[in-house]
Amino acid sequence: MDVQHFTAADGARIAYRDEGRGLPVLCLAGLTRSMDDFDYLAPTLAGCRMIRMDYRGRGQSDWTGAATYTVPQEGADALALLDHLGIAKAAIVGTSRGGLIAMYLAAVAKDRLLGVCLNDVGPQLRREGLEAIMDYVGRRPTARTLAEVAERLPRTLRGFGEVPEGRWVEEAARLYRQAEDGVTLTYDPALREAFLAAFKNPDATAWPLFDALEGLPVALIHGEGSDLLGEDAVAEMRRRRPDMIYGKVPGRGHIPWLDEGESVQVVREWLARVAAQVQATEA
Repeated sequence: MDVQHFTAADGARIAYRDEGRGLPVLCLAGLTRSMDDFDYLAPTLAGCRMIRMDYRGRGQSDWTGAATYTVPQEGADALALLDHLGIAKAAIVGTSRGGLIAMYLAAVAKDRLLGVCLNDVGPQLRREGLEAIMDYVGRRPTARTLAEVAERLPRTLRGFGEVPEGRWVEEAARLYRQAEDGVTLTYDPALREAFLAAFKNPDATAWPLFDALEGLPVALIHGEGSDLLGEDAVAEMRRRRPDMIYGKVPGRGHIPWLDEGESVQVVREWLARVAAQVQATEA
């Protein structure tokens, strides 16, 4: 499916893909990432209607400035996409930033959600992981070629082992673009300003947003070596939601790619639970 665009209320053109039929699943990517991240998840979502988008300022969407790169705005854009497609309710797979948006939507537009699967994110984030993001977000890499980026990634992305052959080359091409004068970002550098403003207090938590997921089928995929989602936060999430489907992915830091065996198992179990709840509601 080719990339399409819709126009948000403020005139911004937002890129998206809409593929397949069945249960609508909206895939929301990480902070600096694009819809291409979910290529690895696509086989698991066969039989679903897989919808993904590039947030404003990322990928193939318009750059609209730091003040608009916020969770509330990105959540509004996600709802606008569902409206554009005529979808009343959708399940959400939220990777990192996408999971924060999903929890926010549970608080402000719960009637639009069928369930949420969080990929290595929660309402309490580790300072170590946030500081690692602060180190790179909005900054052009010093590498001159994508091949050089791929060679460096195993050292810069901690917690990863047993990586499929060729994966670092694929990741380099997803994270950056090759230009004549070196490697460039795939997103607006002003995202750095927005991120720093949002996390002025890195110890802030969002437990009320997590609690807003009550009544929805919820799942959590957790990278065993994650520097962003700690064991203490996971334990509290599981205490508050003992029904939450959970899987820890060995050999993965932040973030699992969602094609690991553990990730696939969690997503499939979660989809089954979402489908069962939909059927029960419609009966």
